[in-house]
Amino acid sequence: MTDIPSTANRHQSSRTPEAWKGVAGEGWLRILLITLALGISALFLVVPLAVIFAQAFAAGIEGWASNVVAPDTLHAIGLTILTAIVVVPINIGFGLAAAWAIAKFTFPGRKLLMTVIELPFSISPIVAGVAYLFVYGAQGLLGPTLDAAGIQVMFTIPAIFLVSLFVTSPFVARELVPLMQAQGTDEEEAAITLGASGLKTFLRVTLPNVKWALLYGAILCNARVMGEFGAVSVVSGNIRGQTNTLPLQVELLYNDYNAIGAFAAASTLTVLALVTILAKLIVERRAEGAIRRRGGGH
Repeated sequence: MTDIPSTANRHQSSRTPEAWKGVAGEGWLRILLITLALGISALFLVVPLAVIFAQAFAAGIEGWASNVVAPDTLHAIGLTILTAIVVVPINIGFGLAAAWAIAKFTFPGRKLLMTVIELPFSISPIVAGVAYLFVYGAQGLLGPTLDAAGIQVMFTIPAIFLVSLFVTSPFVARELVPLMQAQGTDEEEAAITLGASGLKTFLRVTLPNVKWALLYGAILCNARVMGEFGAVSVVSGNIRGQTNTLPLQVELLYNDYNAIGAFAAASTLTVLALVTILAKLIVERRAEGAIRRRGGGH
């Protein structure tokens, strides 16, 4: 069972370290640091968001609504949501399986598996898109075989799903592996000793212990899926009204000199991102509350 620090220990860890008391105690320095942090946040985060919404509503609410409900933009919104609906559950299943294997078992190639899982973090999304193009494209490794079978992968919606799966595959596993490793295998071994099957042990013991990390990883995965541009732009073909996701639609509208339409689409994508951030904060708050409640039981 994971050791949970006592209330006193958590309180002690939140205090200012002795070495910093002389510095942090200076009121002017704290004010300067807080002002600097707020100023930088406003300049690089708040102001751009404010500009997006100001430009989106420059023609009024009716102008914003007419651009959002334009057929191509509505299709882009629907495709973005559909991609998340397809990709996130698959990555949840993959992340759970990979994390369980890495954290709970010892086998040859265990470290290699973790390295492979983290690979998409170190590869540019553009490179990932090009790699898929060279594998599944008409002139790619599998292209002629797929073409002979009448199957087209590139420049279709399934291509968007595939490349999105690759780009976002590490998010769930990266959240689960450290937690599962910290928890150890004592509880699972106890459950199996008492006669529980492997599946029941996973559902009754392992899964409840990692549910908050799982939700957190799923939220991060969802945010990346909806905002992915580079890899999707390579494999989708940017076909207007067919394979354009919302980020691609923003670029398309901007290149068409439809600034209000571009900002209206961008504001919709921003709202989706803000909803994701809100969900992330709620999960973090509930996870912290669960840890405090468990700590109070000791």
